[in-house]
Amino acid sequence: MLSRVFKTCNRVTSLAIQQSSTIGGKARQVEERKIQVDDININFARVGTGDHPVLLLPGALGTIWTDFKPQIENLDTEKLTIVAWDPPGYGKSRPPDRTFPDDFFERDAMWAHNLMKALGYSKFSLVGWSDGGITALVLAATYPESVRKMIVCAANAYIHPDETKAYENIRDINKWSERMRTPMIQAYGEDYFRQTWTNWIDGMLKLYDKQNGDVCKQALSRIKCPTFIIHGAKDALVLPEHPTYLKQNITDSRLHIFEKGAHNLHLRYPEEFNKLVTDFLLEKSKV
Repeated sequence: MLSRVFKTCNRVTSLAIQQSSTIGGKARQVEERKIQVDDININFARVGTGDHPVLLLPGALGTIWTDFKPQIENLDTEKLTIVAWDPPGYGKSRPPDRTFPDDFFERDAMWAHNLMKALGYSKFSLVGWSDGGITALVLAATYPESVRKMIVCAANAYIHPDETKAYENIRDINKWSERMRTPMIQAYGEDYFRQTWTNWIDGMLKLYDKQNGDVCKQALSRIKCPTFIIHGAKDALVLPEHPTYLKQNITDSRLHIFEKGAHNLHLRYPEEFNKLVTDFLLEKSKV
């Protein structure tokens, strides 16, 4: 865990950008701007007027719009207030450039928590995908009083030896499909994307070597909020044993397997995913 403590500051550092999307015949206004949190300018998007705030956490090098466009445009904005962020070093939350110290998941969890506090949300829910799912697990364990509910998709608490080979297989972005590579190059430029992706691979392999594959195993027992684990049966990056491990080690948790889903199932099957998320978030807690 991080030893340093930052003071949260909520000074706005840029004007809001209003993006309009038409969904089902209705115009949806999305506020996007930066706010200063812990001396870092963090870019976020917000939509909705519901009394249940939800933070969307993207995956490695992911951004608000590359990783959660179908959720921002389609989740219930009358009952939920949707917030999505670019973690520092990703998307428009630059500078600074992204770094990957041993505690980068703990660091992101702290920044994400402090962002929501700066926006005025004392208690909120989480939807984390891939790396964002790991950040969500750490956040919920570190700040249990702040988290109402949590959904994690394609997340893992440890790295399996076979997954280190998968990381190496995806290191060279020239081997990616155009569909996967182009949005990242558009977001970052090829040089920054290539170098930062390499740095992420190296950071994960360093965690594997230094911590015997443990990413956040010890955090799971400290998670108190109701948790929904969603996983794709065809996920080639996060092995099928991971959702079972999470289910066994998070007390108040349930599991749903998308039999036809792969790693990015929330983008491939957004209607099904969004319904699962909405039903879980709006479900009344058991007394």
